[in-house]
Amino acid sequence: MEETAMMQSIMGLIVHSGNMKSECMEALQLAKKGQINEAKDKIKLANEALVEAHHAQTALLTQEARGEKVEVSMLLIHAQDHLMSAITFRDLAQEMIELYEQLKGE
Repeated sequence: MEETAMMQSIMGLIVHSGNMKSECMEALQLAKKGQINEAKDKIKLANEALVEAHHAQTALLTQEARGEKVEVSMLLIHAQDHLMSAITFRDLAQEMIELYEQLKGE
């Protein structure tokens, strides 16, 4: 993979993972206010950002699967870290939204 294409994939991971985490944070704020449906809509947007992040990641994985060397750099590690923490944050946000929904129903 050309260096420019690799950098685009790495930056795609970072950007889309950041967008995902931001949508989840907004979802939590909405749920906290009792706006559960709006919070769930934000989680849907977070999931769309996750799909985009996965596309960027898949480009790198495909290169590796073809036997082409993927140079591991601090930037790539940073991008992967962003993705994994965003996924974890999304999972926790979903759980918290469900909890807010239950509390609201009581």
